[in-house]
Amino acid sequence: MFQHTALRYTALILLAAGAFAQAVTAGYFGLEVLTEILLLAMLVLALDMVAGFGGMVSLCHGALMGLGAYAYAILTTKAGIAPPVAMAGAIAITGVAAWVIGAIGARSHGIYFIMATLAFGQMAYSYVFEAPLFGGDDGMGGIPRLDLTLIGLDLNDSRSFALFCLLLLAASYGAAVLILRSGLGRSLIGVMHNEQRMRALGLTVWRIKADVFGLSGMIAGLAGALAAQHVMYISPGPLAWTVSGEALVVVILGGLGTLVGPMIGAAAFVVLKHEVSNVTSYWHLVVGVLLIAVVMSRANGLFGWIEARWGARLERRLSDLTRKSDAEEVPTDA
Repeated sequence: MFQHTALRYTALILLAAGAFAQAVTAGYFGLEVLTEILLLAMLVLALDMVAGFGGMVSLCHGALMGLGAYAYAILTTKAGIAPPVAMAGAIAITGVAAWVIGAIGARSHGIYFIMATLAFGQMAYSYVFEAPLFGGDDGMGGIPRLDLTLIGLDLNDSRSFALFCLLLLAASYGAAVLILRSGLGRSLIGVMHNEQRMRALGLTVWRIKADVFGLSGMIAGLAGALAAQHVMYISPGPLAWTVSGEALVVVILGGLGTLVGPMIGAAAFVVLKHEVSNVTSYWHLVVGVLLIAVVMSRANGLFGWIEARWGARLERRLSDLTRKSDAEEVPTDA
């Protein structure tokens, strides 16, 4: 079962505090970078749910994010549906599509599952690229943002939009934790470790995989709907397999199967992209070298490396503090 350690709690607090401070104090460019980090963090969180805890390495999560963006855009601009309802609809549509992909691919493993998800992603990309309904290569513009002025949030303001994305990322993380701690999540982890045993226990393995894949797709769809609102425009680019590949790189870079690690990886990836691209256009090379270094170190990503160095030490210190506190509370005889 997924559990939080002291280091994971510490990392979450630091990430949340850092993001909130950036959202409150940053200028326009800093807010744009922060929003990009938050949206990528949401996508890789969804991917880590299935890849890190179910062994389902997906190359279609970028396409699922794109599907959420296009669904929101069509529901608002073509169907004239109110943005809140359209956003819920986009999440539901993406969840159903992800469930179908998960159900079809659940009986394949390893490279075959990867190739199956890649095929679905590329089919979606090709269709959107050609279909007039989606604007073809020109994409779709004029996408409205949610109107939350009734609760004091003007999402047309970059700062308010970044804070809104941070709030939804926190909610997505909480939902992911609840799913992984539920019976469904524990079954998924059991399937990853020993699928034959779980099948012998009478569990419907394909259904477990499909259900979690569908829930993961809903988080990716949420990220897509927010991404469409962020730039108020969507093109077929996000559906390309390269976006899913970058998301997988970020998950590995941050720490597969930790939930916290991929969010750290998202921050590192986006910051590296913007900082290194100011020096050279070959910023992917720098990310590649860093990824090779992480793999060669045999650590589970950046967070795995941090956990290996300081995780046990922090746990011991907290344990010592707890014992000391308990000892002070024990009454002594006069």
